[in-house]
Amino acid sequence: MRMFDYTKVKDPRYFRDGRLEAHSDHMYYASESDLLTGVSEYMESLNGVWKFHYGKNYESAVRGFEKLDYSCADWDDIRVPAHIQMEGYDAPQYANTQYPWEGREDIRPGEIPERFNPTASYVKYFTVPERMQGKRLFISFQGAESGIAVWLNGEFVGYSEDSFTPSEFELTDYVKEGENKLAAQVFKWTAGSWCEDQDFYRFSGLYRDVYFYTVPGVHIRDMRIRAVPDETLENGELELRTVTWGSGKARIRLGYKGEICFEEEKELEGENTWTWDVKNPELWSAEEPKLYDLTIEVFDSDGSLCEVIPQKAGFRRFEMKENIMMLNGKRIVFKGVNRHEFSSVSGRCVSEKELRKDLAVMKQNNINAIRTCHYPNTSLIYRLCDEYGLYMIDETNLESHGSWDTAYATGDYDYIVPNNKPEWLDMVMDRANSMYQRDKNHPSILIWSCGNESYGGKDIYEMSQFFRTQDPTRLVHYEGVFHDRSYNDTSDMESQMYPSVDSIKEFLAKDRSKPFICCEYTHAMGNSCGAMHKYTDLTDTEPLYQGGFIWDYIDQTITQKDRYGNEFQAYGGDFDERPTDYNFSANGIVYGGNREPSPKMQEVKFNYQNITAEVSERHVRVINKNLFVNTDTFDCIVTVARNGVQIREENLETDVEPLCEKTYDLPVQPETAPGEYTVTVSFRLKEKTIWAAAGHEVAFGQYVYAVKAEKKENSRALSVIRSKHNIGVKGENFDVLFSVLDGGLVSYRYAGREMIKEIPKPNFWRAPVDNDQGSQMPKRYAQWKIASMYPSHKDFREGAYSPILEPKVEENAGEEGVSSVKVTYTYLLPTTPVSECTLAYEVTGEGKVKTTLSYDPVKELGDMPEFGVIFKFDADYDHVKWYGLGAAETYADRKRGGKLSIYENLVKDNMAKYIVPQECGAKEEVRYASVTDRRGRGMLFEMDETSGPMMFSALPYTPHELENAKHPYELPQVHYTVVRAALGQMGIAGDDSWGARTHPEYLLDASEKMTFTFSFRGI
Repeated sequence: MRMFDYTKVKDPRYFRDGRLEAHSDHMYYASESDLLTGVSEYMESLNGVWKFHYGKNYESAVRGFEKLDYSCADWDDIRVPAHIQMEGYDAPQYANTQYPWEGREDIRPGEIPERFNPTASYVKYFTVPERMQGKRLFISFQGAESGIAVWLNGEFVGYSEDSFTPSEFELTDYVKEGENKLAAQVFKWTAGSWCEDQDFYRFSGLYRDVYFYTVPGVHIRDMRIRAVPDETLENGELELRTVTWGSGKARIRLGYKGEICFEEEKELEGENTWTWDVKNPELWSAEEPKLYDLTIEVFDSDGSLCEVIPQKAGFRRFEMKENIMMLNGKRIVFKGVNRHEFSSVSGRCVSEKELRKDLAVMKQNNINAIRTCHYPNTSLIYRLCDEYGLYMIDETNLESHGSWDTAYATGDYDYIVPNNKPEWLDMVMDRANSMYQRDKNHPSILIWSCGNESYGGKDIYEMSQFFRTQDPTRLVHYEGVFHDRSYNDTSDMESQMYPSVDSIKEFLAKDRSKPFICCEYTHAMGNSCGAMHKYTDLTDTEPLYQGGFIWDYIDQTITQKDRYGNEFQAYGGDFDERPTDYNFSANGIVYGGNREPSPKMQEVKFNYQNITAEVSERHVRVINKNLFVNTDTFDCIVTVARNGVQIREENLETDVEPLCEKTYDLPVQPETAPGEYTVTVSFRLKEKTIWAAAGHEVAFGQYVYAVKAEKKENSRALSVIRSKHNIGVKGENFDVLFSVLDGGLVSYRYAGREMIKEIPKPNFWRAPVDNDQGSQMPKRYAQWKIASMYPSHKDFREGAYSPILEPKVEENAGEEGVSSVKVTYTYLLPTTPVSECTLAYEVTGEGKVKTTLSYDPVKELGDMPEFGVIFKFDADYDHVKWYGLGAAETYADRKRGGKLSIYENLVKDNMAKYIVPQECGAKEEVRYASVTDRRGRGMLFEMDETSGPMMFSALPYTPHELENAKHPYELPQVHYTVVRAALGQMGIAGDDSWGARTHPEYLLDASEKMTFTFSFRGI
């Protein structure tokens, strides 16, 4: 009887024992009726409740489960599939590059944690279903993290590593009549863990489906489909290769939309390969995911039906021509995302509903490609990508980032895994083979990836050669050669992470031997993705730059409850796990908690749109960037709005071939009545798709022009009351009080009600976003935070007694008396050197307060995060309406996706659900904005023509309150609506989150005097 030797678990050469060969992921059914129900009688799910024991290490785990007569009835229960850490055992641990045991145990390869290597013991009692009795019996563990040993009825069946591809074993020789005892041990850390140092939560357990299966007497065990058109794209060849257990016949049928392309019978035995010609094949692409139906009916020698195999096939030609990646003869551009397989409620055990939502959201926002970072995903997503239409880079389960980080730090390159080490070669080759064999039939996969961030070396080069040998219809990717060029041919394309656009241009100016992609770019941590357009614009001007994959798609956060029972999204460190990399787990453009788009998605959608509409007053230039789809497949709607209110809507028939452009006359004439006009050209789905309803907008362009009106002067009279400590200004229905003693506007009453809660003050600060933290912005700009917190109307430079800098008061006369009163305060700012600004309020007879903030730049201080004025109102003023860019938040370097219109929401809606509170909710190019209570009473803010549209923000918190909280639940109770009206704010950046700064053109210009004017009044 074979025995399991736990000491081998740390040996990289021991990664499979008794495990079956990898094979294609095709489904098979006993009959057409089974096929229609989608339930195969050859399969029996083992998902559900198992008996469970969890030990701190292997030696302390209960070993009696291996014995047939040992009862596990008093063990705990656990659900399968699920992560152990999501079921109340152990704790999730988030780590980026560091190995999870670093600093607690030796991290030299060849060793695994000894003091804490938790072992999960699972037991399932079962009786073989009657329909399966007397047949060969197999078990499939679709995902076991990170190593699994299996016993049946006390006998050792086998062992397997690789957390992300199936581990399958034959049970036929171990099964018995009646009750059987299936036992499995899952080890948290194995030798394979050195190859699973991905930037993700560390879990363990049986987290994907587990099931029994049998096979009929004649069974296609493995099949490979290649559906490739020739260079003319007018003739296609379908190649089918099968590996059959037993011998018999196959009836093979190919159909498309109900029409039969061919149907033939073939002899089946051993390995067989057949080819068929298909004239004028319908081609698969992300734009038009056309799939053929391949059906294989397998019969035994008596003519009895053994199995029915349904398989989708997609004809597409992917190749490299003149150093450019081409799909069906066209240069492809990847508008991609990296997608971790993650759920906030179940970790990497993701439901079909969640998968479908992800793909629908991607398609709705013009994302056309996924990189499966950094491991093969569950098999279902590949079928769904075939169906929905998304290109895929399928990535091998290999990342050893921590090993070469250590090498860089110590100079000891012996740490690097796998590098050129022969003892690791078979393991990584096995992982490549397991992924390839399972996934090889999916047309959505264009590129095989050898893994991620594992340095370079011969072992990974051999992986790339394996992919090329096995599959000439796809290309091979590996970014790690950027760090080690000793085997530069490992990757067919130059792939880099987070290069600047300038560095991409510089690289391609010197080396044009390969196309260039960013396998990770525009790091989407928190409030991010600024200046993303620079990358997407480059795809239009540099043929060798073929796009990139945003890091990443979904926040890796886990739904937890705080001490008061309220749900929140937990990140690294919230489970008291150490070491950890804290909130670096959340870099998504959708929220982890509900998989809904974050505000960043608005910009992603615009930058990734395949139709550009360059609108002018009378014309629109339509540039069709689609490779295969004419613009006539979409409705084109032209709307005109006056001051944000729509007044016209017309249809425009367009007929722009793929990769072409045309200019059309607009079906609307320029307006002549005074006002600001917005002309929007929108392309929308004509018909419902699997991912969106009819009418869904896929692209838009916008043009704004104004017809000026004569200004009307207001001549209502004001009364002014001046005293030692106050200046009062009173008009019809309002009065304003300025304090000399307290240094500011202390009261604005409208219709008998006090409107403001605190003195408005100059503001130069924003709550740092994650990118600011990475670039050390809070340290570099710290003086502006102090200046915002402590502006003084007293001259603190004079010593203990600080004389008041009295405001300047100016009265302007009109026909009816005083027409306006201007009060100007000077504030000293506690910077080094001391600087100053002025804040002037000019009150007019209609109740409007024209406000001007001025600052003469001090060279030593440079620019600031924001330049504006901050107000506090009662929290009852919680309704926001603005005429500016929206609907989502916009920033100087992330506003191309915003549309100019009128929008409404609640103040709380402007709090984006970033897992660490930070700057959010800003609105660019605002003409006017109001904050009101539920009755519509409140304050109206308006731009001034001298300054132009403003940045506007209405949140429940000040920047300083946001900055002080590390979780939303740490924010205080809401007491105020905090409004910031500003000339502008520095961009939020996003090239990366560990050093890249806001691009210079999106910083505030502090080279000359800064002035910002706007007005506010009660309504």
